[in-house]
Amino acid sequence: MYRSPSPLPEKARAAITDSLNERLADGLDLHSQIKVAHWNIKGPQFAALHPLFETFAVSLATHNDSIAERAVTLGGKAYGTSRHVGKTSRLPEYPQDTTRDMEHVKLLAERIEVYLDGLRKSRALFIEHGDTDSEGLATDIITEFEKHAWFLRASLEG
Repeated sequence: MYRSPSPLPEKARAAITDSLNERLADGLDLHSQIKVAHWNIKGPQFAALHPLFETFAVSLATHNDSIAERAVTLGGKAYGTSRHVGKTSRLPEYPQDTTRDMEHVKLLAERIEVYLDGLRKSRALFIEHGDTDSEGLATDIITEFEKHAWFLRASLEG
């Protein structure tokens, strides 16, 4: 661990940094999967979903950057190459041959829920170690992506 302005003990910072890197891998993977859906979507809901998926991707890119910077601020490193992400992400592979609008909605909703599950587990770890800053970061992301998941699931109701 590098020197950090954080008053947290090094052992806590190491555990938090590991967790942040797990969320970074999931977030980078989710971002790429959202972009695949954005690029390949076809169907009656194209006009509404194409820009919505781009909104999700832009927001997630910002959150991924914040997660990476938090890990480094705590004295760790941020790991985010595509090869690293491919080895460590918890998200299932995205079926890249998918084109139908509502199939993309279903697939992205499932993946966002996996991402949220990881964020909640990380937030519990942050709370355990008294890292209110990482906790707040996780809470902000969870709040936003729960709304995205709700929107996608509501679109599937019929």
